[in-house]
Amino acid sequence: MSGLAELKRHLRPGQVYRRKDLARWSTAVDRHLRQLLDEGRLEKVSAGLYMVPRKTRFGSAPAKPEKLVASFLGDDRFLMVTPNAFNGLGVGTTQLHNEPVVYNHKRHGRFKLDGRTFDFRMRSSVPKRLSKEVLLVDLLHNLDRLPEDKAAVLPRALDRAKEMDKSKLARAVKDFGSARAERLLAPVLQLA
Repeated sequence: MSGLAELKRHLRPGQVYRRKDLARWSTAVDRHLRQLLDEGRLEKVSAGLYMVPRKTRFGSAPAKPEKLVASFLGDDRFLMVTPNAFNGLGVGTTQLHNEPVVYNHKRHGRFKLDGRTFDFRMRSSVPKRLSKEVLLVDLLHNLDRLPEDKAAVLPRALDRAKEMDKSKLARAVKDFGSARAERLLAPVLQLA
């Protein structure tokens, strides 16, 4: 079996691969990548990052953001938050944001992957999943970045915090919070 055929055998539609991952199955990875790109079997989504297009009846589907980010980081320990999620807290945010924030241990900055921009922020601790408590702590941390009136959102956010499970909120502040979120939530957490 040729090196190109061996490489093709490992490619799965919708998956995102790093160049170094593809090099395991190829003896001439750069030449094979060029051939696969020319054939349309691969799409370059960023430097050293490739996606196998997934065909739908509407054309090629983009890669799932989680797969793009995991491959880009080479790590699955991250938390992706779309600021639109703040709207679900019921604290008066209504804006639509196109740029997900990715909390992780490896990268910091804005990166374009498959035509979409992601805001990577390094944190020493990253929760495994997004809970309403973690989301509220994140909102308080990013209050100045929101397009809404901070003076209107803050009191609603603190009222919302009073309705939440205090132990889960305290854990979110301890594991994920900033000094600002901790200071703002201190009066709420002392009620417990």
